[in-house]
Order: sequence, then C-alpha cells, then structure tokens
Amino acid sequence: MSPASDWKVPAAVRPKPQDYAYDLDQALAAVVGVRSIIPGDAFSAETLGTERAGNGVLIRKDGLVLTIGYLITEAETIWLTLSDGRAVPGHVLGYDQETGFGLVQALARLDLPELPLGQSSGAPVGEPVVVGGAGGRHHSVAAHIAARQEFAGYWEYLLDRAIFTAPAHPFWGGAALIGSDGSLIGIGSLHVQHSNGRELRRDVNMVVPIDLLPPILDDLLTYGRPNRAARPWLGLYAAESNERIVVAGIAAKGPAHEADIHPGDAILAVNGESTMDLAGLWRRVWASGNAGAEVTIRLLRDGKTLTARVRSADRTSYLKTPRVH
Repeated sequence: MSPASDWKVPAAVRPKPQDYAYDLDQALAAVVGVRSIIPGDAFSAETLGTERAGNGVLIRKDGLVLTIGYLITEAETIWLTLSDGRAVPGHVLGYDQETGFGLVQALARLDLPELPLGQSSGAPVGEPVVVGGAGGRHHSVAAHIAARQEFAGYWEYLLDRAIFTAPAHPFWGGAALIGSDGSLIGIGSLHVQHSNGRELRRDVNMVVPIDLLPPILDDLLTYGRPNRAARPWLGLYAAESNERIVVAGIAAKGPAHEADIHPGDAILAVNGESTMDLAGLWRRVWASGNAGAEVTIRLLRDGKTLTARVRSADRTSYLKTPRVH
C-alpha cells in the first residue's frame, strides 16, 4: 500500500486540526513517503523484499529524514515523495539494528517544515497522539498511547519500553508519532495485537521511542551505525509456543545455520540458563559478550536433547553497508 495511492484513512479516525494545540497540518507536512530499491543479492532481500515503501520524517532543515531502518536496509536507491507530488532522491546515511532507526539524506531541497524531536519518556499511557503518514490528514490517525512495555521481536530484537498506540495505522512503517505538544516522540515500526490481560486482543502499532535516537545520532551521521561493539547475533528467528521458545526459521549462511540448528528445534537453555520467553532468550545471548562470542544452546529435537555451540557474528557484517559521504 502506498501513501501516494488513492487510499485514505477512514474519516472517523482522521485527526482534526481543532483538537490539537499545535498546527496539525504543519506538523504533518514534515512526513514524507519513502521508497527504496534493494539489490536482489542483498542479505535482507529474501525476508524484506527488494522494493519497500513507507514513511519518514524530516527532522532537520538540511534534509535529514528519520525513518524505520528496515525500509532502507541495504537500499541502493531511495526516493522521497512529498505531499505536493514531487519526488526527491535520497541517500542512506545509516541504520541501527538495536533500536531500529534509519536515516536518509535528501539530495535536493525539500522546502518543508521539520518536526522537532520531543521526549517520549514524558508521554503517559492514555495521551492523545497522532500517527502521521505521508499525505497529511487523509493518511494519518488520531490515536492514543495504549501501553508502554517491553517488546521482543522474533528477529533478535528487544525494546525495554516500546510505545503501543491505538487505533492502529494501516500504513505504519516509518510513520511519525506526534505528541500532544506537536513534537516527534516515536517512529512507527509494526502492526501487532496487544492485550493487557483484562480485555480482548486489539490491533495496535508498536512505535520506537524517540528518546533512543539522541545517544546514537552523531554516530549514525558519522559512521553509518553506532560506534560501539556489536551484540552477538545468531541468525535465527524464534517464537514463543506452549511455554517454550521454538526456532521458526534460520538465516541462510548465518551462525545458527552453520551450527546446524534447525527450524522446529525448541530452545531449552542458553549458556546453561533455561529460558521460556523471547526477551529472556535475547538477553542471555547478548550477555555472552560481543559479536564473535560462542553461545552454547541446549535444544530439544524430535524428543532428544542436543547441544549446539554457535559462533555468533556481527549482524551488519552480512549487510550491504551505506557509503559514508
């Protein structure tokens, strides 16, 4: 689905200017469409595709656009689409596998207002927010913060305090989460189902909090990634099932593949410590040391207990990296 298409958010959930103390249309004008083309031989092409589309947010007048990293990972071509119909080329500056943020530099003048960075830590559960997509109010959702809690992703990803918003935006990738003061407090990442234990599961967006950006922003601009030792990466996709962690998939030629771990294996323990949830699994893997550390995993396969010793890796070493200008 493209923000440049005829599709629109239903009128009932669109934000209305009179409901906000800031200039809603000016804030939404900072949101642009992001389209990327990825080489067919890119490591992420099989899982994320070779053509990706979503949103980004202008955060500096000089054309710096913040988006969600999976849209631009290994991209060789980037186009930014503006609300007036213009298309502007962009260049990938960097992305961070730990937070999920990505940065793009526009290669032509955008002549748009930038959206100032806010403080996501100050946004409480229940706060009215706008989830803004490229194209203004017709592609945006009047929402509220439904929860702030830990989120563990199957792809070796973990946020301690992710933001969840409802109702869900149907074109969430890279969307701007705009707080009640008109500042940017997060970037849209996923569409998930959420339950607080007292109600039926409902569709929400998972948003990466903006407070995670300032500590790594200078590094992303300078090096294309945070200037710190990489976490150990196994190259496996895992899921919680019947109070166990099950391997759902394996990255081709990744460390888990080389260690002969199979889809369907149940993970019983990491480095001798039992684990029953995704968050605990990733924390135990990362506690092994830096990328390159050996991770010992006890598995259950076809009723038999096995031990795999995985030589972890730096995930980014498998990716086509942005050229730093």
